[in-house]
Amino acid sequence: MEFKDRLLQLRKEKNMSREELAKKLNLSYSAISKYETGARTPDDDIKKKIAEYFNVSLDYLMGVSDIRYPYKEEDEKLSDLDKFLLELKKKAIERGIEFNEDSVDDLLDLYEFIKSRNKKSN
Repeated sequence: MEFKDRLLQLRKEKNMSREELAKKLNLSYSAISKYETGARTPDDDIKKKIAEYFNVSLDYLMGVSDIRYPYKEEDEKLSDLDKFLLELKKKAIERGIEFNEDSVDDLLDLYEFIKSRNKKSN
C-alpha cells in the first residue's frame, strides 16, 4: 500500500472530509487532494505531522509496514507523567497547535510547580 492509499484510508476511518483534515493539519484542501491522488508527495515534516495526527508510525503511513504503531507495547511501560505529556501532545496536534521540545519543557516546569504547590498544601 502506498502513502496516498494510507492517507485516504486513515482519513476515511475517522469519517473526515478532505477539508476537515486540511484544517486539522493546517494545510490546504488542495494539498490533501494531491497527496491522496498521488499527484504530490508531502515533505518529511508534513509526513511526521500526518503520522502524529493519526497516531501511526511513519513506516505504516508510507506503506513499509502494516503495523500501525510498533511502539505501543513500550507506551504501556511509560510513567503517568509521560502518558500525560503524550496525550497533551496529541490533543495539541489535533487542534493545530505547534508542539515541540520547548512545549515539553514548559509543561514539565508547570508540572513541577503544581507538584510543589500540592506538597505545600499538605
